[in-house]
Amino acid sequence: MISGGPARPVSTVTGMTQARPTLVDVTMPERPEAIVLVLHGGRESSLAAVRSTQLAVLRMIPIANRIAKAGAGRLAVARLRYAVRGWNAPGLAPVRDTEWALDQLTARFPGCPIALVGHSMGGRTALRAAGYPGVQSVVGLAPWLPAGEPIDQLAGRRVLLIHGDQDRMTSWRATAAMSERLRSAGIAASFIEIRGERHGMLRQPRLWHDLTAGFLATTLLTRTDTPHGETTDPSAPNYLRQVFQGQARITIE
Repeated sequence: MISGGPARPVSTVTGMTQARPTLVDVTMPERPEAIVLVLHGGRESSLAAVRSTQLAVLRMIPIANRIAKAGAGRLAVARLRYAVRGWNAPGLAPVRDTEWALDQLTARFPGCPIALVGHSMGGRTALRAAGYPGVQSVVGLAPWLPAGEPIDQLAGRRVLLIHGDQDRMTSWRATAAMSERLRSAGIAASFIEIRGERHGMLRQPRLWHDLTAGFLATTLLTRTDTPHGETTDPSAPNYLRQVFQGQARITIE
């Protein structure tokens, strides 16, 4: 577990207490083929320190574990706990924290391709931080995507956006519109809509986990002998085949 250091400006103060981001190892093989960084949700504005027991943090643990399992010892997987809970524009605290975490991981494993996975505010953070050198793929889970989000940093990346149509915290319509906007700009993006699912991803948790893990196993670890549209993770849902065949929008009942 690594606490934030001075390499980049990171989130700082909550009251009298200095708060710093923390990088939590999930699995760290000696020579991984790729890196995955998992990002939790937060709030639009808050200087409160992130705690390890908060629900937004805990929700990403099984997702990170599922990615590690799909990687079968080939992926370095880490979770980031931001210093503070808020997005806090214009400072964009979680984006700075993510860049700090990527500095740490790439120093440890130079030359490895990178994937970013985020839920809610973490999804917005993942898309914003995707311009970091070496990022290859991004997954946004029920992401918070206000109108006017930049997309130039996603050029050359592969993007999967997943959202439930019963989400009352963030907008699945905004996520669908972002996917269409990315595709119009020539960026490889797909949108999966899960009917009946809410923001917490708890109605069909295994589906969210398997979609994420299968997408990353394929985009980061595809072998030369893997047929187009197949995944390296045999338990990944068949919906991913449609993603890798270029389908723009997939609906799951």
